[in-house]
Amino acid sequence: MLVQLSVENIAIIEKLAIEFEDGLNILTGETGAGKSILIDAINALLGGRISRDIIRLGEDKAKVEAVFEIPDKLINVLDDMGIEPSEDGTLIISRQFSVSGKNICRVNGSLVTVQQLKEIGEYLIDIHGQHDNQSLLRSQAQVTYLDMFSGKLLLNEKEMYQKILKRYNEVSRKISELREMEKERARLEDLYKYQAKEISTAHLKKGEDTELERLSSIMSNAEGIMQAFSSAYLNLTGDENIIPGALDLVQQAQAAIESIAGIDAEFGKISSGLLEVADRLAELAREIRLKKESINYDPQQQQEIEERLALIGTLKKKYGNTIEEIIEYGNYVQRKLEEVSDTENLLDKLTSEKASLENELYNKACRIHEMRVKAAEELKEKVTKELMDLEMQKAEFKVDIQFDQNRNYNENGLDTIEFLISPNPGEGFKPLSRIASGGEMSRIMLAIKTILADVDEIGVLIFDEIDTGVSGKAALKVGEKLLQISGKHQVICVTHHAQIASLANVHCLISKRTEKDRTIAELKRLDGSEREKEIARLLSGDDSKSTTVLAKEMIERGKALRTGGRRPQ
Repeated sequence: MLVQLSVENIAIIEKLAIEFEDGLNILTGETGAGKSILIDAINALLGGRISRDIIRLGEDKAKVEAVFEIPDKLINVLDDMGIEPSEDGTLIISRQFSVSGKNICRVNGSLVTVQQLKEIGEYLIDIHGQHDNQSLLRSQAQVTYLDMFSGKLLLNEKEMYQKILKRYNEVSRKISELREMEKERARLEDLYKYQAKEISTAHLKKGEDTELERLSSIMSNAEGIMQAFSSAYLNLTGDENIIPGALDLVQQAQAAIESIAGIDAEFGKISSGLLEVADRLAELAREIRLKKESINYDPQQQQEIEERLALIGTLKKKYGNTIEEIIEYGNYVQRKLEEVSDTENLLDKLTSEKASLENELYNKACRIHEMRVKAAEELKEKVTKELMDLEMQKAEFKVDIQFDQNRNYNENGLDTIEFLISPNPGEGFKPLSRIASGGEMSRIMLAIKTILADVDEIGVLIFDEIDTGVSGKAALKVGEKLLQISGKHQVICVTHHAQIASLANVHCLISKRTEKDRTIAELKRLDGSEREKEIARLLSGDDSKSTTVLAKEMIERGKALRTGGRRPQ
């Protein structure tokens, strides 16, 4: 949902802000007041093409900003772009452009490209009028809409088809890889055998290199280590009672204090502490002696350690930074060796699987095609009926479905789908994108959107000048269909017809005034008598008593229709 829109320095708009609500939002005003300028601003916000001429005369830059409620399907798209939704679940989009041609686009404060704006906009708004960002003009969207119109049975078939297609593509890719591999099978087999043997014969153990490096360091420093241990042991134990060691001195100190321990309790604590020190020194002396005795320098052992480390180093350069990575690579090579050795059998197996999958795909694609053809006929009848209601009695609609006999499978099956329209007899059917009249296009889109309202996932629909060239009776039909759609979507409509404006949940008037030889557009939300006055103006150009009474009746009729009541007679 579009919550708020603000526009600065675009055409005759100096500064304008508008809040929208759920349901049907109507914009009215005299020709040239700035209604369509607002639509142009929204189109620019969605990444549409803009001209520097749109910037208000005398200003260097213009800005459009809008606040949206984020639809669920857009969250993943934003995440891929590195954009975080705000805590309240809203999305703030802004686009600033200058006469120099510079564009600054932001989404929730993050800089984005115009292309990213377009991608985001596709999930937010459909504009039906003179703009090119209508989802129904896109081929993929037409496929999606037809399938959604068809119902759950087709969608389930399509989901199963896509799962089969995914496996089919995986198998096809694997077959291509194996056939390419087969060309150099002999070379690869020799390579894999050499690598597997080199790794397996090394008999590597996890953590082995760390332990070998420790032992190598000890061997290289054996002489110094033994000297250090000898000196430490001598300092602790003394030299055969000739030179007392630290242990002797501590023991002597303890004995001295022990002789007076009975005098004061504190003396006893000192004696106990000295005793603990003596015990710890004795323990350390034993550890030092044992470590010294364990140091046994063996040149041959050192050479063996260095050779082992050199081997591990060579393997690390080839196969991985750690022993774990080398072992894993060895396992990988073994698997590849098995594949290479059994390429022919594997190819036969995969080729058979591909044929089976292709048969399943074709059957599913045919089933989907049949369901689409049936749904297309039903959609044709419903759209044509809706067009008749919209005073396009001679218009014809159909869905062109072309089945690819060459079996070039894609995610949609084997069908190429295009919505076609013949606005008038003798004109022939044309794609929707080639309809010249903006008014006709809007009504065609309205007809289709009316039928697809329950399945269309775009939350905001904008109709610009949808009432162009329609009578009052037809305008009422247009309004009722807009009201119908607004039960499922937020609808924003620019209109000149009182029959449509009277149905609005929110009615805003855009007017213009002149100040200091400058034209300035203004916007005001209408209620009560002000709204009655505007409806009267739309009816006859004046606000006479009789016209105002009729306007009031039309507003009451609109209120009844919105609340689900009977239309007043």
